[in-house]
Amino acid sequence: MDPDGDQGRADGTAARGRRGGRPPIFHGWKIVAGAAVVQALQSGLIIQSFGSYAVILQREFGWSRTTFSIAYAFNRAESGLLGPLQGWALTRFGARRVMRIGVVLLTLGFVLFSQVRTPVQFVAAFFVMAVGAGLSGFLTLTTETVRWFERKRAKALSMMMIGFAVGGLATPGVVWLLRTIGWRETALASAAVVLVASYSLTSLFGGTPAERGEHVDGIAPADVRPARFTAEGVSDVHFTAKEALRTRAFWMISLGHASALLVVGSVIAHLSLYLTDERGFDVQGASYVAAGLTASQLVGMLAGGYLGDRMNKRLLACGAMLGHTAGLLLLTAATNSWMIWMFVGLHGVAWGLRGPLMGAMRADYFGATAFGQIMGISSLVLMIGIVGGPLLAGILADVTGSYATGFTILALLAGAGLVFFVLATPPPPPVRPGPGGDDVVDRSPTPAS
Repeated sequence: MDPDGDQGRADGTAARGRRGGRPPIFHGWKIVAGAAVVQALQSGLIIQSFGSYAVILQREFGWSRTTFSIAYAFNRAESGLLGPLQGWALTRFGARRVMRIGVVLLTLGFVLFSQVRTPVQFVAAFFVMAVGAGLSGFLTLTTETVRWFERKRAKALSMMMIGFAVGGLATPGVVWLLRTIGWRETALASAAVVLVASYSLTSLFGGTPAERGEHVDGIAPADVRPARFTAEGVSDVHFTAKEALRTRAFWMISLGHASALLVVGSVIAHLSLYLTDERGFDVQGASYVAAGLTASQLVGMLAGGYLGDRMNKRLLACGAMLGHTAGLLLLTAATNSWMIWMFVGLHGVAWGLRGPLMGAMRADYFGATAFGQIMGISSLVLMIGIVGGPLLAGILADVTGSYATGFTILALLAGAGLVFFVLATPPPPPVRPGPGGDDVVDRSPTPAS
């Protein structure tokens, strides 16, 4: 069954290929480009701009830093809780339908956000935005990309996530709009941009390479050349979600990923507040630091895309964890501007390098067939980091009057999370019932249901 009705386009693509002429662009790269644009919109208009909105709303309404921590944490918690259901929906209904529902909800969330006047309304608006961004964002885009790539998986995911960094570079422009036309008007404008741009891109998604008459990586099996480097753990075995849950690798990757998100989440939620409250920046100056951070992230993503298909992903992830730790400790102890910019380089490159590797490692180890469900269940573990980090930083900042204690604790926890990636070795093939009823190690490439 083709849930998105793409078989006709598959026949058309194959027909154009047979007629000769200029070879059509591999549809997988079109998916990567479309996903990058969607990531850029969500990054620039929501995730990376959250801190700038927080500074302006704090000054207008006098809300505490804990209020913004709760709103951000609630936003990310909703995305995490949605993960298992979203993974099932992607398998059942296809990426295009899931994305379109998400875009509509995200648009509605922006409209509601533009009208908030109380903390409860603020949290409620971000709840709707979280559901919309989750359905049309990272999990859906990553699942779709993984289906189209294997040998070039890290490169494809890295290029997809470049959109996130590009969106961050637009943060100064969003801040300019906040100061020029107002935050309510900026939110309404964001709703219009998301609805028009993201909804139109959903037509790219849905279907498999076979249904479109193409091959994984855009390379026919007969043309595949032996790779100079085969990523650790890559195999033809496709785990089911239940089989993946029984492996140590699933839990180690998830806990390591969650440890990194302790730093990532706290920085996204609190960097602008920290710089304006404790380091003497104005909101525009803080936006330039955020833009520098995403420029460093872009460098890391390019490096991750190149190195991820050529080096051991676990070792690269370990190095990134050291970058997260050292960067946040430098930011906490900063007494000069060079220390802040060192944080920008270390944390940004670590973030960009590690990001695409998380999805690539899971796909390498467990296959692409049940990837959405496996990643969706993993999102429940990731909530420990993406929710716990901002909450801990915000609460301790209100209690102690400074972010120093919270940031230091989070940095050390992220450093300890390096151990999880060391232990995330490839899982053995699953044991499945054999023809005679006995359990055997199944090394067949039979896709999971």
